[in-house]
Amino acid sequence: MTVNSTIHAPSASNKRLRLLEATMKRHQYRPDALIEVLHRAQELFGYLDINLLLHIAQRLKLPPSQVYGVATFYHFFSLAPKGVHSCVVCMGTACYVKQAAQLLSFLEKTTGIKAGETTSDGQLSLMTARCLGTCGIAPAVVFDERLEGHQTVESVTARLNTCLSASKS
Repeated sequence: MTVNSTIHAPSASNKRLRLLEATMKRHQYRPDALIEVLHRAQELFGYLDINLLLHIAQRLKLPPSQVYGVATFYHFFSLAPKGVHSCVVCMGTACYVKQAAQLLSFLEKTTGIKAGETTSDGQLSLMTARCLGTCGIAPAVVFDERLEGHQTVESVTARLNTCLSASKS
């Protein structure tokens, strides 16, 4: 991964960066506002690329390693663009016991990507969650923010096909 050595300041041509700057200013560039600033940056840009993280570190006067550490610690933050559709497989104990690992393996083979990746056409991001707290309907999978329980290879295939065919129309 290459990093631009120059971090661009907000300009009149970059509205999103100006809005992020306003957020940091509202928080008085306090280092303890890091999570709020990262949330706003993700909301504005869709994901947190390395140059954006470096800009935030510089403006909040924090070490880049700390900003990167926070961005990678919390599941909400993404360092890469997300797909149009998302699929999250719960890997909690109940789901795991009820074959969630096999569902994930099937999805990885079917889509050609691993958990944490997005298809090259940008249509699908495949992720895992430690636990969704829905043990009674294990194994659980979340498609486009819609929780679905008692999943099987067949039901996952049908839902995946529905998501991807909707994108083509």
